[in-house]
Amino acid sequence: MQNVVAIKEKLSQTVHQTCASALVETLVELGVDSVFGYPGASVLSIYNELSKENRITHYLARHEQAAIHAAEGYARTSGKVGVVLVTSGPGFTNTLTGIVNAYTDSTPLVILAGDVSVQDKSYKIFQRVDIEALASSCAKKTYLVKKSDDIKSVIKNAFEKADSGVKGPVVVALPRNILETEYRKRFCKKSVSVQFNYNYYFDKFSELINKAEKPIVLVGGGCTNSSEEIQKFVSKLNCPVVSTLMGIGNFPTKKENYLGMIGINGAYTANAALNHSDLIIAMGVAFSDRSTCKNINFGKKTKIISINLNKISKDFLLEINCDIKDFLKKFDYKNIIEKNRPQWLSQVESIKAENTKYIIKENNNLHSSFVLKTLSEYTKKYEPIVVTDVGQHQMLTAQFFEFNKPRKFITSGGLGTMGFGLPAAIGAHIANPDNLILNITGDGSFQMNLQELATCREHNIPIKIIIMNNGYLGMVRQMQEKIYHNNYQVEMTNPDFTKIAEAYDLFAIRVTRKNELLSALQKAIAYNGTAIVDIMIDSFENI
Repeated sequence: MQNVVAIKEKLSQTVHQTCASALVETLVELGVDSVFGYPGASVLSIYNELSKENRITHYLARHEQAAIHAAEGYARTSGKVGVVLVTSGPGFTNTLTGIVNAYTDSTPLVILAGDVSVQDKSYKIFQRVDIEALASSCAKKTYLVKKSDDIKSVIKNAFEKADSGVKGPVVVALPRNILETEYRKRFCKKSVSVQFNYNYYFDKFSELINKAEKPIVLVGGGCTNSSEEIQKFVSKLNCPVVSTLMGIGNFPTKKENYLGMIGINGAYTANAALNHSDLIIAMGVAFSDRSTCKNINFGKKTKIISINLNKISKDFLLEINCDIKDFLKKFDYKNIIEKNRPQWLSQVESIKAENTKYIIKENNNLHSSFVLKTLSEYTKKYEPIVVTDVGQHQMLTAQFFEFNKPRKFITSGGLGTMGFGLPAAIGAHIANPDNLILNITGDGSFQMNLQELATCREHNIPIKIIIMNNGYLGMVRQMQEKIYHNNYQVEMTNPDFTKIAEAYDLFAIRVTRKNELLSALQKAIAYNGTAIVDIMIDSFENI
């Protein structure tokens, strides 16, 4: 009799389960532990269900764009899919910059976007926007949940889509009335995967490598999961390695083979070696204009092999569109002829000797180069995750810090979004609570999303914010100086960042002289909570 009662109770609960409840249940099944969001009327049914679920923590951002960046930081440092929950209308439109950022940097996100009720779409309605139309150009895929859909299957498909192939953001539009209705399970077709024929490419790949006298490996952002395989490959070839901005850390920068970052703001050694090579083996590289220095003839004088999930160019001698990790794991190294290539290695050493790498200026002024070198040396023992914003500090961090593991250098590469750093650092901490998280930012970038200091205070998030405060939008000023004869519109009248920190009840310290820097860093890192180090640097330093 008791069993019958229990079954009836279970059936009763199942019958009355809402789609919102089924959605949250699916998130739990998928292993989601963190959701970044901002509530509103259209998604209150989901928030109501989240309040009953102790296996998922909701982090209230102070702006929807920041919620996306926080989810990006979480995803890029954990390898999981980041989850964002926002309401309809401006709640969704505020996410668009973040969605584009995630799309250009191939970051797996699922954005759960509240929508107005289906029956309200035939006329003008409060907070109604066309989510599908807006997201079509900047999301990997968009789903609009309909009455005929099984919401559990839609959510599972969204996660699979975000985290497979070339990863990226997926938007799920959730009409309010559907979320509040009874959940019904429906039959859904399963996707069929297509097998890649690796063997077809192995012979040509080996042949090109064996013929090369000056091979070089170019590592990009698509290699995050392939670091060990790439290190093995490089050790077999004994060749130099360079990286794009997004590829930093996917090959250890401390290794002797590593020459640095290529591109417009790259290292002289890396760019010169790339130009002298006769075979570029590019792995997970998008060949953006910043990496190729906007040179339409890039690679015309050399052979290029590209291994990438995305199709890049018909001009490559060999293009292999597959997973890099799987390709290198299946590759038979017996097909490679061992070569010492002494002339090439000697030429690389000569290029190193010519290196015009940044010189630390020895005077009383604080320069970014000095600050970042000091910061790098002091925090090396912690193996920090470094999250940057966009600008001069971003490029100098790429040059001066040592990154020997993937997912340690997090930056906005494809879109160059100012304001990315602080919320992304929050997400990085949530995914890696035992790791030191540094947010290296500029005074301009910091002010784009400084409201997220409230999120830091609310959750006692112990990130360390290093503000390179030069009173200018430094990268833009540098371009205006070189191209437009010092015609500036970028001088900034900044607030007192230490007083802003005080308003949020956070620790802050200002540095104006060299001899104050190390002590300030020690205090900030030792502090149990969010700490801001406001460093007044030379306003006219160029990179």
